[in-house]
Parts: sequence; C-alpha cells; structure tokens
Amino acid sequence: MASARGFREIAYFDVKGGGQVIVDGTTAYVGHTVGPEGTTIIDVGDPKNPRRIAQLQCRHQGVHAHKVRVQNGLMLTNYEARSYVGDAETGFRGGLNIWDVSDPVNPRHIHFWECAGCGVHRFTYDGRYAYISPEMDGYVGAIVVILDLKDPTRPEEVGRWWYPGQWTAGGEKPAWKDDEFRCHHPMRLGNRLYTSYWHGGFVILDVDDMTRPKFISGLDWSPPFAFPTHTCLPIPFEIQGEKWMVVADEDAARLWKDTPGAMLWMVNISDEKNPVPVSTVQLDDGPTPPRSGCHQPAEDVKGTEIPVAWFAKGLQMVDISNPYAMKVVAHFTPDPPPGQKQLMSNDVCWDERGLIYLIDRDRGLHIVERA
Repeated sequence: MASARGFREIAYFDVKGGGQVIVDGTTAYVGHTVGPEGTTIIDVGDPKNPRRIAQLQCRHQGVHAHKVRVQNGLMLTNYEARSYVGDAETGFRGGLNIWDVSDPVNPRHIHFWECAGCGVHRFTYDGRYAYISPEMDGYVGAIVVILDLKDPTRPEEVGRWWYPGQWTAGGEKPAWKDDEFRCHHPMRLGNRLYTSYWHGGFVILDVDDMTRPKFISGLDWSPPFAFPTHTCLPIPFEIQGEKWMVVADEDAARLWKDTPGAMLWMVNISDEKNPVPVSTVQLDDGPTPPRSGCHQPAEDVKGTEIPVAWFAKGLQMVDISNPYAMKVVAHFTPDPPPGQKQLMSNDVCWDERGLIYLIDRDRGLHIVERA
C-alpha cells in the first residue's frame, strides 16, 4: 500500500520501466529495462507536467539500453543482451552508443563502441572519460575499462583492470563459478576508482596513471552475506574527520534462499588499504521475496542525506551524518504499477532544484520533493 513520510509527489509520468534515470538541466533521460524502446527523453522544465520529447529504439531484438549518462551535450547509453530481455539476434555485438543531444528533441547518433559477450552493463561518465563494465574477448565476466571520449567519434581505450583469474586467454584460472566475480561499475573520485565487483565485493583502484590502474585494496562480504555488491559511492567530503564510502548491495543473485533483503553499508576508507564497514541499514526483520531489498543510491551526493531506490520499499532517504548509525529519515512508497504484483523501484537521481526522480523497473516515473 502506498505511503509517504517526508516526501510530496509532484508528478507521475507513465513510461515503460527503466534501469536508470538521470536529469541534465531540465531534461530527464530514462534507459529502459526491456526493449525495443532504448531511451526516452523527457522535458521536466515544468516538473508538474513532464512531457516526452524523443524516443530512441534498440536496433536488435533481445537487447536493451537500460543505462544512460549525459554530460555537455553528449549522451552515452549501454547496449547489452540479457536473458530477461530475450534472445539476442545472431551476430549481436554489445557495446556503448554515443549520441549528440545538444538538441535533446533530435538526438544524433555519432558512434558505437563495440565489445564482446553480452556487451556493457553499467558505467559512469565525467564529461571526458567513461568508466565502463564491458565483457571483452579473452576474459570471463565484465572487467574495468576506461575510455577517453575527447573525440567522441573515436573513443580510445586508455586503461583496463581485471580481477586476477578473469584473463583466461592469458592462462589465468578463476577461483569462482562462472562470472560471479565481475565488474558492475566503477565510480571515480579524484585519482581513485571505487568499483563494485558483484560477488567479488569491491575494489579500490589507483588511476593516477589511467593507463595502468593499480589495486589498492578490496573487501568481499558475500559470503557470509547473501547478496552481490552493486554500487560503491565515495562521499566527496569528510564526516567526523574521516573519509567514507556508501556501498549498496543488490537484492538479486542470492547465494541462498530465506534471507532478509539486501542492505546499505557505510564503509570507513580513511585508511584505504584497510576499508572497514561500520554500520548498515536493513529494512527487513526476516526472510523476504526476491527484489525486496536495497538496490541503488543516487550517485550525485549533495549532502548527508542520500536517496536510495529500495526495490519493493520504494524511495528511502538515508541520513549518513552519523556514519556509525545511519538511519532512514523519510520514505516514499508508491503502489505497484498497474498490472504488476510488486513495486520495483530500480533507480533514483535528483536535479539541481532538489527534485527527486524515481524510476520503476516495470513501469512509471515518480517526481517527488522533500515535504
């Protein structure tokens, strides 16, 4: 049942479900979980009356473009085959699409960077470099790749890193099953990449020389916990004189059944060679169905309140001002979309006006503000 505390809904926009939503200026971009729709572009200049201004399609069946980033008139979208999307066409190659969206009403495709396997999953982009998680020939599971987009029509790979054991073409042998250890996505702060590695936990990489990323440290808590590491969000300021990273596990790929949903973690990285978890937010008091727990925080940190998309529990605003005792201070939990049994809040972001955008994995975009 719908409920809210500390939030007020501004608008609901009926759109196919998304894997990611981001806002650039007064334009929102939604990458869709299932094709053939790839990216929907929405004018949110009047947030009470959002309107679709463009719709991009995937070129192949059984493929999605569910992640999207925009900086300086350039839009990047992934191109990936996943079993839950369907069977990809024979000869499919995944990768990264690059678009000119200086006029968001008329996006113009300018390049496709191709890779192997399923393609690119998630990535971040700072306006010059893209930090991506592609599958590459000769490796098992996605690895870290850094692309230089100085000339977006000719992206150049400048660096890569992989977990030892992934480079099977080089004679390495993984000590895990299938692709359990794989890059989910890197996030850069300064000369570091904070990189989630699924059931391999997370790693911190030194990219002072981006052509040769260096391992600093890592931490893996699955097992004993059941869930893979999804997002490593470095906090760009000190709290209580210490350095911190918020880490979200994803309520997916459980190592065993009958467990409470995935959690949000606070990790002290003051000594980056020895990261230490100090607190968690857990919203369950017993076993839950799949896709009930944590998924994804907003990656644009604006202060000590962090919006988090929490699958079946909607939007949770987490206060990290006391890192040793994080707490939920507001929430917005809409009803499941029409025709769906469960709410699936998949991604969240906010704009410069402080408005928060919550996309459901199956259907619907909610725009809310703090009450």
